Amino acid sequence: MKLLISNDDGIFAPGIRSLANGLAAAGHDVTVVCPDRERSATGHGLTLHQPIRAEIIESVFHPSIEAWACSGTPSDCVKLALWALLDSPPELVLSGINQGANLGTDVLYSGTVSAAMEGVIERIPSIAISLTSFTSKDFRPAVTFAKSLLTQLEKEPLSELMLLNVNVPAVGLEEISGVTITRQGVRRYIDVFEKRVDPRGKIYYWLAGELLEEIEPEEGLHLPQDIPTDVQAIRQNYITVTPLQYNLTYASGLHQLCKWEFNFP
Repeated sequence: MKLLISNDDGIFAPGIRSLANGLAAAGHDVTVVCPDRERSATGHGLTLHQPIRAEIIESVFHPSIEAWACSGTPSDCVKLALWALLDSPPELVLSGINQGANLGTDVLYSGTVSAAMEGVIERIPSIAISLTSFTSKDFRPAVTFAKSLLTQLEKEPLSELMLLNVNVPAVGLEEISGVTITRQGVRRYIDVFEKRVDPRGKIYYWLAGELLEEIEPEEGLHLPQDIPTDVQAIRQNYITVTPLQYNLTYASGLHQLCKWEFNFP
């Protein structure tokens, strides 16, 4: 398959090297376009008020891979690749392997998921892959699953346009319980700002969010309750696959608001 791979951890992150090299060695046609530095938690930001630069990177990836480092955000990277750098569209956009989980509501902040979502916006099915640890460097289970997932998609392509958000537990391959389809859960944080003083005596703040709770999605979303959330399943060492879309319309809200009578003007 012809693949475009990006990330939010930057061109030299071990996760993207493991993924790109593993898929290239498996025979896929791989192009890498990703940020020239870490751009985690940038969400779906785009660069509008300054130029975006891209340069070819050599001797980092498998010899068959063309790789670019981009000065923009993860979403910039995918948009630039699709509209300026590639000679033809890829069959699939992949983002990752991210260092750290992208579970539940994390996806709203995630540069990893946003890079993949940019592919979906451009009508290309996409996959975001994350290893649920900030310290583990063993990406082999995630790469092995990525190869298996692409084989599955070659045999049975997705019938509808979607993003598959994949989270892989940071355990050995023999400790993984299996693979399960999940719905998006909820993760909430206490956004603690540490107040500090710099050497010049000026006050600044450092965001240090602490995970407060992991709970069920709110009622009213009309999702099948017999399907576990990604937050639940990852605790049991399952690889989670959650189908996502960019349309955030709240269906129940539509039904409620359509009953309103507006007296305006």
